[in-house]
Amino acid sequence: MKLSIVATLYHSALYLNEFHKRASTVAERMTGGDYEIILVNDGSPDNCLDLALSITEIDPKVVVVDLSRNFGHHKAMMTGLAYAKGDRVFLIDSDLEEEPEWLEAFALQMDQELCDVVYGVQQRRKGGWFERWSGLFFYRLFNALTGLSLPENIVTARLMTRRYVLALLSHKEREVFMAGLWHITGFDQRQHGVVKHSTSESTYTFQKKMSLLVNSVTSFSNTPLISIFYIGILISSFALIYIVYLATNWFLLEKPLSGWTSVMASIWLLGGMIISFIGVIGIYLSRIFSETKQRPYTIVRQVHAKSID
Repeated sequence: MKLSIVATLYHSALYLNEFHKRASTVAERMTGGDYEIILVNDGSPDNCLDLALSITEIDPKVVVVDLSRNFGHHKAMMTGLAYAKGDRVFLIDSDLEEEPEWLEAFALQMDQELCDVVYGVQQRRKGGWFERWSGLFFYRLFNALTGLSLPENIVTARLMTRRYVLALLSHKEREVFMAGLWHITGFDQRQHGVVKHSTSESTYTFQKKMSLLVNSVTSFSNTPLISIFYIGILISSFALIYIVYLATNWFLLEKPLSGWTSVMASIWLLGGMIISFIGVIGIYLSRIFSETKQRPYTIVRQVHAKSID
Protein backbone atom coordinates (compact mmCIF):
# COMPACT_ATOMS: atom_id res chain seq x y z
CA MET A 1 0.00 0.00 0.00
CA LYS A 2 1.35 3.40 -0.99
CA LEU A 3 -0.23 5.69 1.62
CA SER A 4 -1.90 5.66 5.01
CA ILE A 5 -3.65 8.75 6.39
CA VAL A 6 -4.00 8.63 10.19
CA ALA A 7 -6.23 10.98 12.20
CA THR A 8 -7.70 10.98 15.70
CA LEU A 9 -11.30 11.80 16.57
CA TYR A 10 -12.27 13.87 19.59
CA HIS A 11 -15.07 16.42 19.31
CA SER A 12 -14.64 16.12 15.54
CA ALA A 13 -18.22 15.43 14.45
CA LEU A 14 -18.64 18.83 12.81
CA TYR A 15 -15.61 18.33 10.60
CA LEU A 16 -15.50 14.59 9.94
CA ASN A 17 -17.45 14.37 6.68
CA GLU A 18 -15.55 17.23 5.07
CA PHE A 19 -12.25 15.87 6.35
CA HIS A 20 -13.00 12.49 4.81
CA LYS A 21 -14.00 14.05 1.51
CA ARG A 22 -10.90 16.24 1.24
CA ALA A 23 -8.47 13.57 2.47
CA SER A 24 -9.93 10.98 0.08
CA THR A 25 -9.71 13.38 -2.85
CA VAL A 26 -6.05 14.22 -2.35
CA ALA A 27 -5.12 10.59 -1.58
CA GLU A 28 -6.91 9.33 -4.70
CA ARG A 29 -5.19 11.94 -6.82
CA MET A 30 -1.76 11.01 -5.49
CA THR A 31 -1.97 7.21 -5.32
CA GLY A 32 -4.61 6.21 -7.82
CA GLY A 33 -6.63 4.50 -5.09
CA ASP A 34 -3.87 2.63 -3.26
CA TYR A 35 -4.41 4.18 0.17
CA GLU A 36 -6.23 3.85 3.48
CA ILE A 37 -7.64 6.31 6.00
CA ILE A 38 -7.37 5.29 9.65
CA LEU A 39 -9.62 7.14 12.11
CA VAL A 40 -8.93 6.57 15.81
CA ASN A 41 -11.89 7.33 18.06
CA ASP A 42 -10.32 8.53 21.31
CA GLY A 43 -13.44 8.13 23.41
CA SER A 44 -15.09 11.18 21.84
CA PRO A 45 -18.25 12.23 23.76
CA ASP A 46 -20.04 13.39 20.59
CA ASN A 47 -21.33 11.21 17.73
CA CYS A 48 -17.93 10.92 16.00
CA LEU A 49 -18.01 7.13 16.14
CA ASP A 50 -21.45 6.84 14.52
CA LEU A 51 -20.43 9.18 11.72
CA ALA A 52 -17.16 7.32 11.18
CA LEU A 53 -18.97 3.98 11.03
CA SER A 54 -21.40 5.36 8.46
CA ILE A 55 -18.39 6.42 6.36
CA THR A 56 -16.97 2.88 6.45
CA GLU A 57 -20.22 1.63 4.91
CA ILE A 58 -19.70 3.73 1.79
CA ASP A 59 -15.90 3.83 1.68
CA PRO A 60 -14.02 0.54 2.21
CA LYS A 61 -10.72 2.42 2.40
CA VAL A 62 -11.68 3.84 5.81
CA VAL A 63 -10.73 1.92 8.96
CA VAL A 64 -12.09 3.00 12.36
CA VAL A 65 -10.11 2.05 15.45
CA ASP A 66 -12.43 2.50 18.44
CA LEU A 67 -10.62 2.90 21.77
CA SER A 68 -12.31 1.70 24.94
CA ARG A 69 -12.14 5.19 26.49
CA ASN A 70 -10.33 8.49 26.17
CA PHE A 71 -6.59 7.90 26.51
CA GLY A 72 -5.32 11.23 25.20
CA HIS A 73 -4.34 12.68 21.85
CA HIS A 74 -0.72 11.50 21.83
CA LYS A 75 -1.49 7.90 22.77
CA ALA A 76 -4.30 7.75 20.22
CA MET A 77 -1.89 8.91 17.52
CA MET A 78 0.57 6.15 18.38
CA THR A 79 -2.24 3.59 18.20
CA GLY A 80 -3.26 4.83 14.76
CA LEU A 81 0.32 4.64 13.51
CA ALA A 82 0.51 1.03 14.73
CA TYR A 83 -2.39 0.12 12.42
CA ALA A 84 -1.02 1.98 9.39
CA LYS A 85 0.22 -0.23 6.53
CA GLY A 86 1.32 2.34 3.95
CA ASP A 87 4.82 2.90 2.61
CA ARG A 88 4.23 6.51 3.59
CA VAL A 89 2.11 7.62 6.53
CA PHE A 90 0.46 11.04 6.76
CA LEU A 91 -0.49 11.98 10.33
CA ILE A 92 -2.92 14.86 10.69
CA ASP A 93 -5.65 16.21 12.99
CA SER A 94 -9.22 15.81 11.76
CA ASP A 95 -10.57 19.22 12.84
CA LEU A 96 -9.50 20.89 9.56
CA GLU A 97 -7.21 23.36 11.31
CA GLU A 98 -4.58 21.46 9.33
CA GLU A 99 -5.38 21.04 5.65
CA PRO A 100 -5.41 17.53 4.12
CA GLU A 101 -4.13 19.16 0.94
CA TRP A 102 -0.78 19.78 2.63
CA LEU A 103 -0.05 16.15 1.81
CA GLU A 104 0.81 17.00 -1.78
CA ALA A 105 3.34 19.68 -0.84
CA PHE A 106 4.85 17.44 1.84
CA ALA A 107 5.19 14.55 -0.62
CA LEU A 108 6.81 16.79 -3.24
CA GLN A 109 9.38 18.03 -0.70
CA MET A 110 10.07 14.46 0.46
CA ASP A 111 10.69 13.36 -3.13
CA GLN A 112 12.94 16.32 -3.88
CA GLU A 113 15.01 16.22 -0.69
CA LEU A 114 14.96 12.43 -0.19
CA CYS A 115 14.19 12.76 3.51
CA ASP A 116 12.27 10.51 5.91
CA VAL A 117 9.96 13.09 7.46
CA VAL A 118 8.37 16.35 6.34
CA TYR A 119 6.52 18.10 9.16
CA GLY A 120 4.54 21.31 9.39
CA VAL A 121 5.68 24.34 11.34
CA GLN A 122 3.47 27.38 11.78
CA GLN A 123 4.97 30.56 10.41
CA ARG A 124 3.04 32.38 13.12
CA ARG A 125 1.31 30.52 15.92
CA LYS A 126 -2.48 30.64 15.64
CA GLY A 127 -4.78 31.94 18.36
CA GLY A 128 -4.79 34.86 20.76
CA TRP A 129 -1.94 36.24 22.80
CA PHE A 130 -2.36 33.66 25.56
CA GLU A 131 -2.22 30.68 23.20
CA ARG A 132 0.83 32.10 21.43
CA TRP A 133 2.59 33.04 24.67
CA SER A 134 1.88 29.74 26.44
CA GLY A 135 3.05 27.75 23.40
CA LEU A 136 6.28 29.74 23.21
CA PHE A 137 6.81 29.36 26.97
CA PHE A 138 6.24 25.59 26.75
CA TYR A 139 8.81 24.92 24.04
CA ARG A 140 11.42 27.35 25.38
CA LEU A 141 11.26 25.85 28.88
CA PHE A 142 11.17 22.27 27.58
CA ASN A 143 14.24 22.84 25.42
CA ALA A 144 16.08 24.52 28.30
CA LEU A 145 15.37 21.72 30.78
CA THR A 146 15.93 18.77 28.44
CA GLY A 147 18.74 20.00 26.22
CA LEU A 148 16.73 19.02 23.14
CA SER A 149 15.99 21.42 20.32
CA LEU A 150 12.36 20.90 19.46
CA PRO A 151 11.15 23.24 16.71
CA GLU A 152 8.71 25.83 18.01
CA ASN A 153 5.15 26.06 16.65
CA ILE A 154 5.23 22.50 15.33
CA VAL A 155 1.89 21.01 14.24
CA THR A 156 0.61 17.44 14.14
CA ALA A 157 0.63 17.15 10.35
CA ARG A 158 3.63 15.19 9.08
CA LEU A 159 4.44 12.78 6.28
CA MET A 160 6.68 9.88 7.30
CA THR A 161 8.37 6.97 5.58
CA ARG A 162 7.64 3.42 6.65
CA ARG A 163 11.05 2.90 8.26
CA TYR A 164 10.65 6.05 10.35
CA VAL A 165 7.20 4.97 11.57
CA LEU A 166 8.54 1.54 12.59
CA ALA A 167 11.37 3.21 14.50
CA LEU A 168 8.89 5.56 16.19
CA LEU A 169 6.70 2.65 17.26
CA SER A 170 9.71 0.92 18.86
CA HIS A 171 9.49 3.35 21.79
CA LYS A 172 7.75 1.54 24.62
CA GLU A 173 7.21 4.18 27.30
CA ARG A 174 3.70 4.54 28.72
CA GLU A 175 3.83 8.33 29.17
CA VAL A 176 3.83 9.47 25.55
CA PHE A 177 4.94 12.95 24.44
CA MET A 178 4.85 12.86 20.67
CA ALA A 179 6.92 15.95 19.88
CA GLY A 180 9.78 14.55 21.95
CA LEU A 181 9.51 11.07 20.42
CA TRP A 182 9.42 12.55 16.91
CA HIS A 183 12.65 14.38 17.63
CA ILE A 184 14.68 11.67 19.37
CA THR A 185 13.75 9.03 16.76
CA GLY A 186 16.13 10.82 14.43
CA PHE A 187 16.39 10.21 10.66
CA ASP A 188 16.37 13.06 8.13
CA GLN A 189 13.53 15.41 9.08
CA ARG A 190 12.67 18.62 7.22
CA GLN A 191 10.37 21.52 8.06
CA HIS A 192 7.60 22.87 5.87
CA GLY A 193 6.01 26.22 6.66
CA VAL A 194 2.22 26.13 7.05
CA VAL A 195 -0.62 28.37 8.19
CA LYS A 196 -2.87 26.65 10.70
CA HIS A 197 -6.53 27.66 10.77
CA SER A 198 -8.74 28.31 13.81
CA THR A 199 -11.87 26.21 13.50
CA SER A 200 -12.47 25.85 17.23
CA GLU A 201 -11.17 26.95 20.59
CA SER A 202 -8.15 25.01 21.78
CA THR A 203 -8.87 22.26 24.32
CA TYR A 204 -5.37 22.67 25.76
CA THR A 205 -5.96 24.93 28.76
CA PHE A 206 -3.08 26.45 30.72
CA GLN A 207 -3.50 23.73 33.35
CA LYS A 208 -3.29 21.00 30.70
CA LYS A 209 -0.25 22.62 29.14
CA MET A 210 1.52 22.80 32.51
CA SER A 211 0.66 19.15 33.16
CA LEU A 212 1.99 18.25 29.71
CA LEU A 213 5.15 20.26 30.42
CA VAL A 214 5.80 18.39 33.69
CA ASN A 215 5.11 15.02 32.06
CA SER A 216 7.26 15.73 29.02
CA VAL A 217 10.23 17.15 30.94
CA THR A 218 10.31 14.30 33.43
CA SER A 219 10.02 11.80 30.56
CA PHE A 220 12.95 13.21 28.61
CA SER A 221 15.34 14.69 31.17
CA ASN A 222 16.85 14.08 34.60
CA THR A 223 17.81 17.77 34.92
CA PRO A 224 15.31 18.47 37.76
CA LEU A 225 16.85 15.66 39.82
CA ILE A 226 20.40 16.84 39.17
CA SER A 227 19.44 20.45 39.93
CA ILE A 228 18.31 19.40 43.42
CA PHE A 229 21.89 18.37 44.20
CA TYR A 230 23.37 21.65 42.98
CA ILE A 231 20.75 23.77 44.75
CA GLY A 232 21.56 21.86 47.95
CA ILE A 233 25.27 22.64 47.50
CA LEU A 234 24.43 26.32 46.93
CA ILE A 235 22.25 26.55 50.04
CA SER A 236 24.92 24.80 52.11
CA SER A 237 27.52 27.28 50.88
CA PHE A 238 25.36 30.26 51.86
CA ALA A 239 24.64 28.63 55.22
CA LEU A 240 28.38 28.15 55.88
CA ILE A 241 29.08 31.79 55.05
CA TYR A 242 26.29 32.89 57.37
CA ILE A 243 27.66 30.70 60.19
CA VAL A 244 31.03 32.39 59.82
CA TYR A 245 29.29 35.76 59.95
CA LEU A 246 27.38 34.83 63.14
CA ALA A 247 30.50 33.49 64.82
CA THR A 248 32.42 36.67 63.97
CA ASN A 249 29.69 38.85 65.47
CA TRP A 250 29.52 36.72 68.61
CA PHE A 251 33.21 36.43 69.41
CA LEU A 252 34.67 39.68 68.09
CA LEU A 253 32.04 42.36 67.84
CA GLU A 254 29.99 41.29 70.85
CA LYS A 255 26.79 42.70 69.40
CA PRO A 256 23.45 41.14 70.28
CA LEU A 257 21.80 39.64 67.22
CA SER A 258 18.04 39.76 66.97
CA GLY A 259 17.58 37.66 63.82
CA TRP A 260 14.13 36.25 64.56
CA THR A 261 12.71 37.47 61.25
CA SER A 262 15.58 36.00 59.26
CA VAL A 263 15.32 32.72 61.15
CA MET A 264 11.61 32.36 60.46
CA ALA A 265 12.03 33.37 56.83
CA SER A 266 14.80 30.81 56.45
CA ILE A 267 12.68 28.08 58.01
CA TRP A 268 9.77 28.78 55.67
CA LEU A 269 12.05 29.03 52.64
CA LEU A 270 13.96 25.84 53.34
CA GLY A 271 10.77 24.02 54.32
CA GLY A 272 9.11 24.97 51.05
CA MET A 273 12.19 23.97 49.05
CA ILE A 274 12.43 20.60 50.80
CA ILE A 275 8.78 19.84 50.08
CA SER A 276 9.26 20.89 46.44
CA PHE A 277 12.33 18.67 46.11
CA ILE A 278 10.44 15.73 47.58
CA GLY A 279 7.69 16.46 45.04
CA VAL A 280 10.18 16.34 42.15
CA ILE A 281 11.49 12.99 43.38
CA GLY A 282 7.89 11.83 43.75
CA ILE A 283 7.13 12.69 40.12
CA TYR A 284 10.06 10.60 38.93
CA LEU A 285 9.02 7.75 41.22
CA SER A 286 5.53 7.89 39.71
CA ARG A 287 7.13 7.61 36.26
CA ILE A 288 9.02 4.51 37.36
CA PHE A 289 5.83 3.11 38.91
CA SER A 290 3.90 3.69 35.66
CA GLU A 291 6.59 2.18 33.44
CA THR A 292 7.20 -0.93 35.54
CA LYS A 293 3.53 -1.93 35.40
CA GLN A 294 3.83 -2.24 31.60
CA ARG A 295 0.17 -1.48 31.02
CA PRO A 296 -0.83 -0.84 27.37
CA TYR A 297 -1.11 2.88 26.71
CA THR A 298 -4.39 2.31 24.88
CA ILE A 299 -6.99 -0.45 24.73
CA VAL A 300 -8.83 -1.00 21.46
CA ARG A 301 -12.49 -1.94 21.84
CA GLN A 302 -13.00 -2.84 18.19
CA VAL A 303 -11.64 -2.21 14.71
CA HIS A 304 -14.33 -1.39 12.15
CA ALA A 305 -13.62 -1.86 8.44
CA LYS A 306 -15.93 -2.96 5.67
CA SER A 307 -13.24 -5.12 4.11
CA ILE A 308 -12.85 -7.29 7.22
CA ASP A 309 -16.52 -7.69 8.18
